[in-house]
Amino acid sequence: MKLKDKILIAALLIVVGFGVWVGIGGLSNRAAPDINLSIIDGRSLSLKALQGKPVLVTFWATDCVGCIREMPHLVEFHQEFANKGLTIVGVAMYYDRPDRVLAMAEAKSLPYAIALDPKAEASRAFGDVRLTPTNFLIDARGKIVEQKIGEFDPEAWRARISKLLEQNV
Repeated sequence: MKLKDKILIAALLIVVGFGVWVGIGGLSNRAAPDINLSIIDGRSLSLKALQGKPVLVTFWATDCVGCIREMPHLVEFHQEFANKGLTIVGVAMYYDRPDRVLAMAEAKSLPYAIALDPKAEASRAFGDVRLTPTNFLIDARGKIVEQKIGEFDPEAWRARISKLLEQNV
């Protein structure tokens, strides 16, 4: 076997191993961080205070095409599930200028809470988020039950959210 093939196999095993680790709880099923977020409407929002109901936290940026494509689905989730107990919080990346975040939130008529993270404190608290979109689904106990880097599958997440809300009744 050539060295190149051995390296390829080793890399594949590492990737598969990491995927298994994530799937059995390496990045999920851990406690969501106890942080306070500054919402663009002037409120402060504590994730700890939201325990008891599911929360979807989405890290996004104004220049992220995938984030912009997810926004209509997040709006739908808000419309469909907010009155059933789901809270959605969009956290703008630290490098995004607040005026751009405000303009996009207004232009897209985002009905869910939008937080600014100018010092990257929320990003660090969630495991040093650097890629957008990155989404975290948190159950009523405050545990991260799903993490997705890149665009999520709207129907799969809708089903997951519905299941969490049913468990919360």
